Amino acid sequence: MNETQSRALVPVKRSLVPRDKPSSGEIDLVQEDTYINNREQVRKFLPDILGKILARIWIDPEFHDMFSHDPEGTLLRNGVHLPETMSIQFQKEQTNRPRIVVYEQAKGSKFKVRIFYLQLIMMAGR
Repeated sequence: MNETQSRALVPVKRSLVPRDKPSSGEIDLVQEDTYINNREQVRKFLPDILGKILARIWIDPEFHDMFSHDPEGTLLRNGVHLPETMSIQFQKEQTNRPRIVVYEQAKGSKFKVRIFYLQLIMMAGR
């Protein structure tokens, strides 16, 4: 039965991919499924989402392992849908500062353009 024929009192928006629901004490990456459609939206919305991911990676080893092996799949399972031209790479150099890099690659092109990256930086103030 499609949504126009549904007899539900409250319409339910269905996602193509089931979202992982956080257990108690974990954070939600987004409130509802988020579809990011172009480079401008990637620059506007994705830094906040990836900032939450960096914070969660720092305290949650299971999430760290999941994200490091499949960053785009992890985002998708948590309700963040990216354009096909965007890719995400998780890097962890010799230091304990993970870095998330977002690239754009046009269809048919061999070259990737870095859109932005996020990295935890320790700062001391006085």
